[in-house]
Amino acid sequence: MWYSIIKSQCSSSGEVYAEIEIGINSPWFSGHFPDEPILPGIAQLSMVMETIKMAFRDQIRITGLKRIRFKKIVRPESRLMILVTPGSKKDESVYFFQIKSENNVICSGMMTAEKEQQHSDWT
Repeated sequence: MWYSIIKSQCSSSGEVYAEIEIGINSPWFSGHFPDEPILPGIAQLSMVMETIKMAFRDQIRITGLKRIRFKKIVRPESRLMILVTPGSKKDESVYFFQIKSENNVICSGMMTAEKEQQHSDWT
């Protein structure tokens, strides 16, 4: 994994919290940008998806993204907190999320996902 999970927990209400650290050697920093490395937005969304997968032990695929806001830059060796709140019981495919660093919102939005279907190699 290209980041380290420091701590993770799931509350009784279904909220998921993960504290992570991104090392300076993450391959994401090699392309964005040589003299000013920042973590691309797609990497941030990937961390949210992986947090959902780990918490709910499901293989999922993203089906939609809404209201995504990138507000702050993430630099190497950052420590981030990811908070994921599942949608209502009637729509379990919705996840609201925030990525924070030092109480500042880095990224927020809504992700929709569905469980991946197991496919057989035989037709």
